[in-house]
Order: sequence, then C-alpha cells, then structure tokens
Amino acid sequence: MSARAPLQLGILISGRGSNMTAIVRAALAGEIAVRPAIVIADRADAAGIRSATELGVPTAVLSAESDGPFEERLVATLEAAQAEAIALAGFMRILSAALVGRYLGRMLNVHPSLLPAYRGLHTHRRVLAAGDSAHGASVHFVTPELDAGPSVLQSKVAVLPDDTEAALAARVLATEHVIYPRVLGWLGSGRLIWRAGAPWLDGARLAAPIVEDFRASVV
Repeated sequence: MSARAPLQLGILISGRGSNMTAIVRAALAGEIAVRPAIVIADRADAAGIRSATELGVPTAVLSAESDGPFEERLVATLEAAQAEAIALAGFMRILSAALVGRYLGRMLNVHPSLLPAYRGLHTHRRVLAAGDSAHGASVHFVTPELDAGPSVLQSKVAVLPDDTEAALAARVLATEHVIYPRVLGWLGSGRLIWRAGAPWLDGARLAAPIVEDFRASVV
C-alpha cells in the first residue's frame, strides 16, 4: 500500500503569522502529514509573509485595494496552489457563508478561548475582567457562524493572580503553537474527518473537544 500523500494546505494570515510559522515548521520537520502549499495574507504589511518566504513557502498578498472581489481572488489563488484544506492563522477577515460552505470540513481555525466561551475579540481582557481561573485556546472547524464551529482540541492554562492581558495572551499563544499543528496533522493523516456535520477522530464522533491541560506545565 502506498503512503498517504501529505495534505496540501493553504494558510491565511493577517499579521505576524506565529501560528503559521509553527505549522510550517512542524510540516518541514516531518512531524505532521501536511505540505504548506501557500501562505496568503490580506494585508501587504503582514509580517508573516516574510517569515513564510524565509521558510520556503510560496506566498501571495490579496489586499482589499486590489482589483476584483476578494473571495474570488482568494479561491483562485488557493486552487492554483492546489490547496486541499485551509488553516486560518490570525486571519482577521470574516469570510462569507458561501466560501465557508465551499470548504466546509476542510477549514480550521484557532481561537484564543475555551469555546463556546468568549467568541469574538479581546478574549484575554474579557477573561481577566470576569475573574476566571482558567483560559485557553480552541482549534475548531469553521462554519458560517463566527467562532461557532465544533472544536476538536482545546488547551487549558491557569489564569494567575498577577496576570496582565499581555502575559496571559503570550501563555495562551504558546499552547496554540502546540495544538494547532497537532490537529492539522490528524487531518492530514486521515485520523480526523468531517462527517454528517461533525468532527470524527479515529472512527468515533467527537461529542466534545479533547482538552489538553497545560496548567501545570511550562510551554
């Protein structure tokens, strides 16, 4: 039996692309069955484009100022790169229901909260304001409703008494760099699939996300 070909992955970014870098490095090291086919930014000043280029990954910038509807250009660029799946990695543009539907079950995102809590922006600030004792990140399938797709894997970190928003954000981000490549590796190897509107891992439907507890570890 021939070996499974690596999953051709398109990665979408808007800024520095630290999760993109973690994904690409895991792929280049042979740790996950993924081949980064292209990194696409929606901003010309996205620092992650330079990082991707330095790592040898093809890149494209599709700024809002360019000619033609953004999503049409995005799909054309992904198809030209033969991307089979998409990872949103700090991509700040909301995609249409039509585009999400086109890639349903093949588009993942990482969100800095323990979804379904704290959907949307400023999650670390909101966690601190609420006085929560735990926080984390969620890798989830993308569905048309913002941050509402089913989560596959979550990280959990402790909220410390002296935490600032920046300190908490950095600790959560470090766990994102662990869990996001892992889930993409499951997708690439065929362990994770989308079936009947839900994620399945190793042949069983995930009724709830797997939670990895980082509260006692240094990431």
